[in-house]
Amino acid sequence: MGECVIIPLQRIVLIWLVTLAPPPYSRNAMSVLGEKVLRITNTLTIPLSELRFRFARSSGPGGQHVNRSATRVELFFDVVGSPSLTEAQRERALKALAPYTDSEGVLHLASQTFRSQLRNREEVVERFRTLMHKAMRVPKRRRPTRPSRAAQERRLASKRRRSEIKRQRGQVRTDN
Repeated sequence: MGECVIIPLQRIVLIWLVTLAPPPYSRNAMSVLGEKVLRITNTLTIPLSELRFRFARSSGPGGQHVNRSATRVELFFDVVGSPSLTEAQRERALKALAPYTDSEGVLHLASQTFRSQLRNREEVVERFRTLMHKAMRVPKRRRPTRPSRAAQERRLASKRRRSEIKRQRGQVRTDN
């Protein structure tokens, strides 16, 4: 299941169990048929195996901890090659998430808000879910409407009143 890494730190021996299982995600991560999936909408779920992560050293305060641990998390999702998306969803995602995608259609997101890799990972997955959810929303079609006859008459009456007020402002005549 995992491999054991022993790191000697001066006189203390630290044993760290490295597992290949992904960390527990937010309430939007669930298990379907034994595979962890991320629920985007009622009709769209994306397996966590389609998300790729890269870790790097984060910038900012944190002292030695920041210099030694890779807490910055980058998430990659191949929008073009994802089998979870239909063609319509793929087009909608590419259009809506264009600022976040590269020329090959891979979505890039990064997080270095927290000093913990796990919290940054949870945050970037939640941001991914939110962005995908917004991208999948189909906007309502606008139904063109006309103003009623009464509304048109009120507008024209208002314009006539305003016009009369401005016409009366004319130049002042002085009789000498």
